[in-house]
Amino acid sequence: MCLTGVDYFSTLGYQPGIAALAAISAGTLALSPIATLVLVLVTLLGALPMYRRVAQESPHGDGSVSMLERLLPGWPSKVLVLILLGFVATGFFITITLSAADAAAHMVENPLLHQLLEGRQVWVTLVLILLLGAVFLRGFGEAIGIAVVLVIAYLGLNAVVIVESARQVLAHPEVFANWTRSLSGTFTSPLALIGAALLVFPRLALGLSGFETGVVVMPLVKGDADDTEDKPSGRIRNARKLLLSAAAIMSVMLICSSFVTTLLIPPEAFREGGAASGRALAYLAHRELGEVFGTVYDLSTILILWFAGASAMAGLLNIVPRYLPRYGMAPEWARATRPLVLIYTAVGVLLTVIFRADVNAQAAAYATGVLVLIGSASVAVTLSAVRRKAHLQVIGFGLVSLIFGYTLLVTFIDDLSGLRLGLLFILAIIVVSIISRISRATELRTERVELDDTARRFLDEAAAGNDLRFIANELHSGDPAEYDEKEREVRTETHLPSGQPVLFLEIFVVDPSEFSDVLEVRGVQVGAYRILRVEASAVPNAIAAFLLYVRDQYDQRPAVYFEWIEDGPLAAVGRFLLSGEGDIAPVTREVLRRAEPNRQRRPLVHVGG
Repeated sequence: MCLTGVDYFSTLGYQPGIAALAAISAGTLALSPIATLVLVLVTLLGALPMYRRVAQESPHGDGSVSMLERLLPGWPSKVLVLILLGFVATGFFITITLSAADAAAHMVENPLLHQLLEGRQVWVTLVLILLLGAVFLRGFGEAIGIAVVLVIAYLGLNAVVIVESARQVLAHPEVFANWTRSLSGTFTSPLALIGAALLVFPRLALGLSGFETGVVVMPLVKGDADDTEDKPSGRIRNARKLLLSAAAIMSVMLICSSFVTTLLIPPEAFREGGAASGRALAYLAHRELGEVFGTVYDLSTILILWFAGASAMAGLLNIVPRYLPRYGMAPEWARATRPLVLIYTAVGVLLTVIFRADVNAQAAAYATGVLVLIGSASVAVTLSAVRRKAHLQVIGFGLVSLIFGYTLLVTFIDDLSGLRLGLLFILAIIVVSIISRISRATELRTERVELDDTARRFLDEAAAGNDLRFIANELHSGDPAEYDEKEREVRTETHLPSGQPVLFLEIFVVDPSEFSDVLEVRGVQVGAYRILRVEASAVPNAIAAFLLYVRDQYDQRPAVYFEWIEDGPLAAVGRFLLSGEGDIAPVTREVLRRAEPNRQRRPLVHVGG
């Protein structure tokens, strides 16, 4: 919870100020607690139940992305995931850079450091990002330990500030009377007040930033001893506790902080350049509790803002390797933590340089990433409820989807920079994915080979006579006449003597968008002909993997026989990459060449026609 919370809870550093400025723009600072109450209600009644459902349906750290992935077949699902990963990258990377930039801004503005650091905010931000990367290079354990200390200290200090500020409100009841008078004087009816709060709410949406991270880091959540991969009930239960605890703590803190800052801080102090600009609670900490406590509070805020990127880094380290390597759209080393930490740190450095460590310049991009993720999650749980025919959930989650859709639309109308950055990340991911998929297309792409009893008997008998020869066949009618004709053509075109027995090998492409398979080989007898049938994502790779398996099992060099196809080479390459078929013979030979460099041990490929 603390690793998730360093992002979520750190928004207390600037959320009261954002709410105050949004309320002032709507007519009166007094609206701020009401708009914050709307945010809390959306959190508890919308985002929380929604992500509790995500935790149940996606308990392995895939987040809501995997729920949407399952809705579409084949290539469309992969394209959808790549698009969503682009916005995941937008939200998580901007979390890293914006939080570090905000921490750097607090350092630069600190009276003790201002003279030393003035004009060096970009360099301070870069150092903070590099330090964050260094922490993760040491491992998750160190990151979690730091997160626990920072969150407990930060929440404790905020609680002290809020309690002392509330005591001041109780000691001066006129400030409460002034607040209610301001509300009643600005808004003529409760409906007008609610309408204004709803219009202000989208600007406060950054207060929802921790939920997707909460489900992405689920592999780090401890489960029960009897949890299984398919049913990790303990992990799901504890992840739900994590989400509930974080949301409850944050809701109380948001309402209380908004209330005391609104009542105790004059409106002009919230404006840009004002004493409370971007640091409302810190302003109260210094004013109400003295400079020593205020300095300690500043230090805590700087540290948690810096480390807020830890939850985003943890999210990236969990979610990206679960998709791109599995799709063949990234190297296998992308599953390792340390290389990814180096890459993510480098991207963070690049974004910091591009944005010049300007917090305001990154705010829209941050909101876009957060809202797209939450919006996609709301759509996923709504469609899940439709599929389960849970009518009340369809209505509830559908309403939540509309709320987040409205919020995202308002964000786009205000600023398109987040959408543009998201599209750049999507383009980068797609380009890298295409290059990687093409470069890895001739790998074996097989996890293992499994034979049923009939298939094993066919192979055992063929190997006993040293007759491991296979004719590759594309199934049509499946009757004896088809195999008779195919055998006659192949023997004629490849000069295979008629006295040498053969087995037929048939590969059925199920989903060519998948990258790797478990090859389940079934033996089938059709008249006098023995056929081995396999389902796979790519025909040449499956044939090559099967031949190597047979060689290793029986210590014999098997041979496979093909006929040439009539397609042109470019069309054949396109068919192979998109549909897993194409010019099978030469691609099979290339897969074998890459997998087995020793020509004397490499299975034989014969082609005729």
